[in-house]
Amino acid sequence: MDLFRITGGRRLTGRVSVEGSKNAALPLMAAALLGDAPVTLRNVPDLSDIRSMARLLEELGCAIAVDGDAMVFENHDTSLTHARYDIVRTMRASICVLGPLLARRGHARVSMPGGCSIGERPVDLHLRGLRALGAQITLEGGDIIASAKRLRGTTIFLGGPFGSTVLGTANVMSAATLAEGTTVIESAACEPEIVEVAELLNAMGAKIRGAGTPRVTIDGVEQLHGASRRVMSDRIVAGTYALAAAITNGDIVIEDFPYDALLAAINHLEEIGVDVRRLDQKQDPRCCAVRVSAQRVLHPTVITTQPHPGFPTDLQAQFMALLCLADGNSIITEKIYPERFLHVAELSRMGAKLYRQGPTVVVAGPNRLTGAPVMASDLRASAGLVLAGLAAEGETIINRVYHLDRGYMKMENVLRQLGADIVRENPDRDVEQPSRTEVSTA
Repeated sequence: MDLFRITGGRRLTGRVSVEGSKNAALPLMAAALLGDAPVTLRNVPDLSDIRSMARLLEELGCAIAVDGDAMVFENHDTSLTHARYDIVRTMRASICVLGPLLARRGHARVSMPGGCSIGERPVDLHLRGLRALGAQITLEGGDIIASAKRLRGTTIFLGGPFGSTVLGTANVMSAATLAEGTTVIESAACEPEIVEVAELLNAMGAKIRGAGTPRVTIDGVEQLHGASRRVMSDRIVAGTYALAAAITNGDIVIEDFPYDALLAAINHLEEIGVDVRRLDQKQDPRCCAVRVSAQRVLHPTVITTQPHPGFPTDLQAQFMALLCLADGNSIITEKIYPERFLHVAELSRMGAKLYRQGPTVVVAGPNRLTGAPVMASDLRASAGLVLAGLAAEGETIINRVYHLDRGYMKMENVLRQLGADIVRENPDRDVEQPSRTEVSTA
């Protein structure tokens, strides 16, 4: 099993480009099931989750052609409707095929999804929305079975105890495009990834208004055709590399940076003492170049995760690592996934002073982080541990880095190009490993 070996203390400098968004690409891929003609996505990241979704779509009768970072999807067999457990268990976003299958093929059998262990993430809001559209839904052998001759538009409230649901909004919105009549989704997720899905669907012939706001209106159409779209830059990857610069007192330029999608995170970075400056004010703030640099003294802050446009839960662990170095006490409250604190114990092994009470952690700083063997528990916690390892004294070994491969393209190569001392190893595989000074050109 792969691990990262990091020797901390190196200041990161240089340039990096942000890859396409995993969290946008996955529901966009699922939306291709709705089309009667090829759908082309560009700037698709090469990640394990993307490959898993591609395998799932192929099992559902969708032919896929790959050319670099472009993927073309074309439905050849619309009789296939079973999303099997063997694939679905590997990623949460596989649930996104439920709505498109139901709307386009009239039937869907989707295994209950898997993914990271970051706390309970029920699919009841997805099912509530699809039932409101007229679907008959049962559970059998761990599978969700949904059927409907044709869905009917209605008004649906999708709010839950922890706010709106991003994948649930994508699922219901996608299904409603082929429903009879008008559908109104209240308490819809406002994340930019939802806007991405809506814009692709509209390019395919859907009639969606209000995406990116709490009320989304969909006028159903008879069919959807093909379309082409470039996937947005990954805002969580962009935020992670900005934090990598900050935690190493570095100075890096990040290209294809989704500035508008990260305003809450940028606000906290500025409070902490990190400068995120756009290099050209004429560039589109949705995809621009920024320079990230940090002051030598970092300041504490108070963070509460919220649905977009609030502070993103997917950057919580990375900010916690940075705040370990801040001069004073910071408070982080997790309101999206209250159990998303598996990284607390691992950061504590590295010398962090962290005090958890329910959904809140007090970060008592400044801390002297020291290298230690740690265990990655989920995708974003893994990124937080990598950041801590970059700043720690001595050597940090991060086990189970396969989590990172779900959301970051060859992170170790990117960080090494910026000056980090990081290498991927597999103790179970007797092969020659690249030297730490080697820079990959892949």
